[in-house]
Amino acid sequence: MSEKRRDNKGRILRTGESQRKNGMYEFRYTDANKKRRSIYDMDLMKLRQKEDEIKLLRHEGIDYAGGEITVIQLLERYISLKRGVRYNTTTGYKFVMSVVKKEHFGQRIIRDIKMSDAKLWFIKLYDDGYSYSTIASIRGVVKPAFQMAYTEDIIRRNPFEFRLDIIPNNTQKRVALSQKQQEQFLEFTKNDKHFCRYLDEIKILLGTGMRISELCGLTIADLDFDRRRIRVDHQLVRTQDGKRYIEKTKTECGCRYIPMSDEVYESFYNILSNRKKQKKEVMIDGYAGFILLDKNGNPKVAMHVQKVVQRLCEKYNEENIIPLPRITPHGRVIIRTS
Repeated sequence: MSEKRRDNKGRILRTGESQRKNGMYEFRYTDANKKRRSIYDMDLMKLRQKEDEIKLLRHEGIDYAGGEITVIQLLERYISLKRGVRYNTTTGYKFVMSVVKKEHFGQRIIRDIKMSDAKLWFIKLYDDGYSYSTIASIRGVVKPAFQMAYTEDIIRRNPFEFRLDIIPNNTQKRVALSQKQQEQFLEFTKNDKHFCRYLDEIKILLGTGMRISELCGLTIADLDFDRRRIRVDHQLVRTQDGKRYIEKTKTECGCRYIPMSDEVYESFYNILSNRKKQKKEVMIDGYAGFILLDKNGNPKVAMHVQKVVQRLCEKYNEENIIPLPRITPHGRVIIRTS
């Protein structure tokens, strides 16, 4: 029996490991393309950490190529390839992963999943109480992940390539305010002792169709009173831990100029006239001079305005026979002109 190789401290070296005269450790291995590679470190334990990472990656690569990974592993692989995604998208990915990790379906091997399996899983989720919109969001991540595996010839077909008509669509239909409803709502707001302070903000939302996060992101520099237009090319967002940051509009088409009607012009003028002078303007990602400020002088975020509109609508509906439709879907107040 040949004597096992040891380092200068008497420790037994693993297969592929060696130590040079200067004390440097080396690990030689063959990569997925059958090329010889080497990694180095002066510390044997650190070298072995690198070895374990390489072995894990090689093993995962082999399993993926054979379709032997689980649904969870496929989603993790798909999401790991995403870079520069928005905060809300990242939050959505985390939610989908949290759901899939609770499901037995998440432990299934991807090459064994048939379309009927995928459909039955969605039906189960619906029966478990998940809404149509939530299941659609889950499908929005799972389907492209399987499409990636299909495109790379890992699986024979995408089992999620079907319409989501296997479960009832229980989402609320978006309803716009009619001109009459808009006038009644604004009149109610104007006459309410508490909510009248928010009248100008609501007028701007109704009169421009901006997203609430876009309104919150507006700075004084974005208002052109001479040309009577508003520049919209960013929005103010807040993370779950309270951090505020600037994000570009949802799409490139979202970058736009919105004309100011007389009412919108007047509302902006009122807000700026009543805006307290700040000793030092809050700076967020290079933007300062935010138009809407809370009582502490910090820029308002969408949640502030959404809660105001929600409570205002509840109060309106309590005091009026004909209730208003829900008017803040996807963070936007919607109106209908006829």
